[in-house]
Amino acid sequence: MGSSTLSSFINAQLADLKVRGLYNTIEPLESANGPVIRMGGRSYVNLSSNNYLGLATDKGLVDAAVQATIQFGVGSGAVRTINGTLSLHVELEEKLAAFKGTEAAVAYPSGFNCNMAAISAIMGKGDAILSDELNHASIIDGCRLTKAKVIRYAHSDMDDLRGKAKEARESGQYAKIMVITDGVFSMDGDIAKLPEIVGIAETYDLITYVDDAHGSGVLGGGAGTVKHFGLSGRVDLQIGTLSKAVGVVGGYVACSEPVADWLKARSRPFLFSTSLPPGAVAASIAAIDRLQESRELQERLWSNAAYLQNGLRKLGFSIGPTQTPITPCIIGDEGKTQRFSAMLYEEGIYAKAIVFPTVPKGTGRIRNMPTAEHTSEMLDRTLAAYEKAGRELGIIG
Repeated sequence: MGSSTLSSFINAQLADLKVRGLYNTIEPLESANGPVIRMGGRSYVNLSSNNYLGLATDKGLVDAAVQATIQFGVGSGAVRTINGTLSLHVELEEKLAAFKGTEAAVAYPSGFNCNMAAISAIMGKGDAILSDELNHASIIDGCRLTKAKVIRYAHSDMDDLRGKAKEARESGQYAKIMVITDGVFSMDGDIAKLPEIVGIAETYDLITYVDDAHGSGVLGGGAGTVKHFGLSGRVDLQIGTLSKAVGVVGGYVACSEPVADWLKARSRPFLFSTSLPPGAVAASIAAIDRLQESRELQERLWSNAAYLQNGLRKLGFSIGPTQTPITPCIIGDEGKTQRFSAMLYEEGIYAKAIVFPTVPKGTGRIRNMPTAEHTSEMLDRTLAAYEKAGRELGIIG
């Protein structure tokens, strides 16, 4: 029967989440995660995927994954430091380093793993971390592992960062100080002020750490926010994911050769996690090759994003400060946000409600992610559904 204490606790907490509109249901897909998906025997225009460039269903990537699986098997069989490093892993890391403009790269099972691994391997007790208040949960958890002093600065507030960096450096209390930021903030779509951040870091000798999960493949010709701002060689660690624009699974840290060596020797997710499966590695290699060969997919992504964003603005919706294809439609109230998402669902549009704790309370939103694979007809259907639901709920006039 299990613990009655556990049952009472869990049941009460779940009931509370449902009352406050913070409980999310999980709908299993009956199709690939493309621009149109099937659930419950019905098709929906899909605006909730991070498959920005449509590569998750790309035939070339599928073929690469199949061939690698036939050759190497479905799994790598061990952690990287025993005998789980295949020639494919080495090839992927070399391509990632070239792609990001760094000396080396280290691949991990996920982007979340990267932040747990790299932050805790480099920072420790007696150090300080300056972290943007809207950084991703994986950064927050990675910082917690370090026992370093974590100093949050107001979101993209360079005066606040400069003041706190100056105070931390001049205090003489810390052996190392790191500044960490997302490159693109995933819930609002705004871009970090990297030129200013790097300038402050160089003034106060800060280690620079950019989580570019949502910038890689999208900005800087695909290479990300560091390349977008012309800052190659001036950022110590660039973290990326292989599960968003790349369309597969996994993550990586792009950095100098010595830092890569240190991460392989001391980062726990590298030492204690079975390495990425061969099929995923081969598909990631094919995706990186594709991104370096052509910008066609990025151009289609940005064109579709502009179409959707302009349409939502004309209807009167607030899409916040986005500077990227990430398109939040900010509703505010959590319950109304959930109802809005449900109404879109009834109209054949799958656009998930995002509420606390993913975003601050009172800032509930529908996070729309147009991709390179959406058609204008799909986006027109989306805008029509938004207009109908928005008027019925009194969100727009």
